[in-house]
Amino acid sequence: MRPSTVSAVIHLRGATFDVLLDESTGVPTVAHWGAPLGDIDPAAFAAATARFPLPGGLDVVAPLSVLPEHGAGFPGRPGLHGHRRGGIAWAPRFVPAGVAPIEAGGVDGVAVAAVDVVAQLRLVTEVTVGDVLSVRCTVVNEGDGRYLLGGVHPTLPLPPHATELLTFDGRWTREFQPVRRAWPSGTWVAENRTGRTSHEHLPLLFAGTPGFGEWAGEVWGVHLAWSGNSVLHADCLPDGRRCVQAGELLHPGECCLEPGQSYSSPWVVGVWSGAGLTPASWGFHRAVRSAGVVQGRPRPVLLNTWEAVYFDQSTAALQELASGAAELGIERFVLDDGWFGGRRDDRRGLGDWWVSPEVYPEGLAPLIAHVRGLGMEFGIWVEPEMVNTDSDLYRAHPEWVLATDGYEPVTGRNQLVLDLARPDAFAHVLGQLHALLRDHDIAFVKWDMNRPHAQGSGASAAAGSHAQTLAFLQLLDALRERHPGVEFESCASGGGRIDLDVLRRAARVWTSDCNDALERQAIQWGASMLIPYEVMGAHIGPERSHTTGRVHSLALRALTALFGHLGVEADVRTMSTRDREVLAEVIALHQRFRSLMHSGDAVRLDPVANGGVVSTHAYGVYAADRSEALVAHVSLVPGGSLMPPPLRLPGLLPDAVYRVQHVPFPGSRALWLGSGVELTGRQLAAVGLQLPPQHPESGLLLHLTAV
Repeated sequence: MRPSTVSAVIHLRGATFDVLLDESTGVPTVAHWGAPLGDIDPAAFAAATARFPLPGGLDVVAPLSVLPEHGAGFPGRPGLHGHRRGGIAWAPRFVPAGVAPIEAGGVDGVAVAAVDVVAQLRLVTEVTVGDVLSVRCTVVNEGDGRYLLGGVHPTLPLPPHATELLTFDGRWTREFQPVRRAWPSGTWVAENRTGRTSHEHLPLLFAGTPGFGEWAGEVWGVHLAWSGNSVLHADCLPDGRRCVQAGELLHPGECCLEPGQSYSSPWVVGVWSGAGLTPASWGFHRAVRSAGVVQGRPRPVLLNTWEAVYFDQSTAALQELASGAAELGIERFVLDDGWFGGRRDDRRGLGDWWVSPEVYPEGLAPLIAHVRGLGMEFGIWVEPEMVNTDSDLYRAHPEWVLATDGYEPVTGRNQLVLDLARPDAFAHVLGQLHALLRDHDIAFVKWDMNRPHAQGSGASAAAGSHAQTLAFLQLLDALRERHPGVEFESCASGGGRIDLDVLRRAARVWTSDCNDALERQAIQWGASMLIPYEVMGAHIGPERSHTTGRVHSLALRALTALFGHLGVEADVRTMSTRDREVLAEVIALHQRFRSLMHSGDAVRLDPVANGGVVSTHAYGVYAADRSEALVAHVSLVPGGSLMPPPLRLPGLLPDAVYRVQHVPFPGSRALWLGSGVELTGRQLAAVGLQLPPQHPESGLLLHLTAV
């Protein structure tokens, strides 16, 4: 039996990798995704990569297409799930219907159409290649009856030698926890039903060659750019083919396509590197930067009031807090929960987005004027997707919640989800938030979402998470259109909604509700595999952590937060004079290096482990042209030896000479290396620097400049 062949190859060239797309298979097939191939001969490529039918199997080799088809004989999980009334049209088989180029700045791409006249469906697959590979599928119901859609999960192939997986577990206050596992065979799957990106099952994975690290091994990364429910599925088939599927998880009956209606999957975003995880993550970072939300302006150092005052708010106390913040060099003052309606605790007031006359008898104007007079921007906290039953809004409109009739609603943190897919509820919330931003000098909005969905049905009694996610994004878009100068932060009990879709709209994400420096080291390490430092909210918290109760030095807390979008979340009024001096020096140090940290390439160096426990982290940023670098080395727990191993710095210009200087961190010990040493990039990568002994929970900072 002759092998199948590739007959219509489209060669797409990205910034660092190539994609070969076979459009002859109806649903297009990604025939290659990875190392640049140069010019190819399609016929020769087809002959070299053709697969043979399996002994004892079907007489054809079903393609591992972008939406693999059970009806074509694909033995794994289909990419399209759905059917018509009576269970028919459940295994469609598409045929080609045309290819059109996608013209967009900086990318190479095509839209491939396919049809199934029996199932009466049309499929359009969009594939673009730039800094990342982006894939999206749109299904159109061309029949005269309803099509019950179960899921559209774009699929990307992986080579047989990608036999290790890096996935991410987590929970509240412990997000982005990387998990390495061998993947010799079988299936790995993660499903998320929380109505947000989630703390537990981040839709991100990396696959690579055995033992791949930060700077070694071939690596493929896949992320679902979607702020709602998701499924991520990695499969190794018995015939040796490997693939990753990613898509929205749809509840039963949640998406029914009437005649003429369509559904577009979220974008599946892929990156590739032939030199490890760190270069692979740069593709994701560049995708965030290309969205342009941050707009190149410096990220203002902020003070968030939550862990300073909690609900104990008053104009006088907050003015005093703002004055103390301005003296430290802080540039933005953010008023957190407790300013609105009857919100004196976490059991009431959500949904009433008007300034509380009880707390602010003269409104927010005096506080905002005070903050602005100190030269700082003013920001504010909201949670528009939620409502407390003890609120004016709920008393007026109990029917506006996302709940299932006939059942007692499931509360979370004393609140219910407001059904924003209802036009009347959407218009009400949009009107309140528009008025808040119209009537006040507000530059920044911290947008929170503090509970998952549970048995949430919309007005039609069908599951409502899909419509709710779209409504959230539409609400954010509507506010940004009306108030283009206002920046928004994505927060969901910390890092519960961090993805490349929300980052097309948000200038910042709140990485975690945990400000414990040791926990944050791990959280931010994982987060940096998806997002760049400038959107990573990182705060210097109080000496005793609010979430863990542990005590850490100001130096460790500050070094941990230094590279991100820096903030302070502590009562600076009660700090000692010395701590205030150190904090001011830290803020000045951040501002000194901010342009480098927030424009260069984030780097991670393989962590040192002792008995399976990570004992040191080393990370930093290289300027895009490699003329400068800033690197932190942090001792987390006691290591296996009294002296740390040499710090090797791969990825610099091999023949450039770098002056390496120790940047004395405020409050730390005396200068190390004197006036500095000069080494080439090749020497720094191969031999490195012998670091001095470090106590656990301490660190040092190195600055490199090409001479």
